[in-house]
Amino acid sequence: MTLETTATQPYKNTEVFTPENLTKLKSISYEYSASAGSYLYWEGDLADKLFYIIEGQVRITKATDDGKQLTLYMFQHQDLFGQLDSLQTSTHSFNAEVTVDSIVGIIQLKDLEVLLWQHGDLAVEFMKWMGLMHRTTQTKFRDLLLFGKPGALCSVLIRLSNSYGKEHGKDILIPIRLTNTELAEMIGATRESVNRMLAEFKKLDIIEYEDNLIIIKDLTYLRDQCHCENCPGNICRM
Repeated sequence: MTLETTATQPYKNTEVFTPENLTKLKSISYEYSASAGSYLYWEGDLADKLFYIIEGQVRITKATDDGKQLTLYMFQHQDLFGQLDSLQTSTHSFNAEVTVDSIVGIIQLKDLEVLLWQHGDLAVEFMKWMGLMHRTTQTKFRDLLLFGKPGALCSVLIRLSNSYGKEHGKDILIPIRLTNTELAEMIGATRESVNRMLAEFKKLDIIEYEDNLIIIKDLTYLRDQCHCENCPGNICRM
């Protein structure tokens, strides 16, 4: 069957910046080409840079004490990310893995400090961006900790629909192929438990598959299971 979809506009975490201020941030960056499978930084590296994705995708992960990997973010085109603790130098708490060949703009902390000192309106927007990132992290940990693995998986499916979803008739197609192992890493579960939960969702006609892609048929059910608080799309995203 041929998929007939209409793309939705993905949310970008740089939408808090005006075009003029986003241009100012880009003006102090330098471009870096990164191949798929490489890392922009590792946990414990010095956190003295921000990263702006010009093209590509980056996954932010955390290694657990038992050797498992937890995927916290999947950043894409026009997203800004990095760890800045009140603009004081610290070390990274996560790993940044490049998942497809990417071009990234790198902003040095010392250059950012000068720019924020020179432009008060940019400084205000930058504070809004930091607040947005903290709020996004808080909601993800809320979903992981409070409503069990089924609630966490429902949350991930909703976030994937906000980040990548396309209209597919009355349903939502997630046009990226994710293995059950990758979904398990997003919620801190085993692949086998994700297999069971997805099979149950399919049995209940909550989701279906087409060409190995997930189609969400009942978004309301997913929202009920994770006690959705109707967060804005720029927070409820991967």
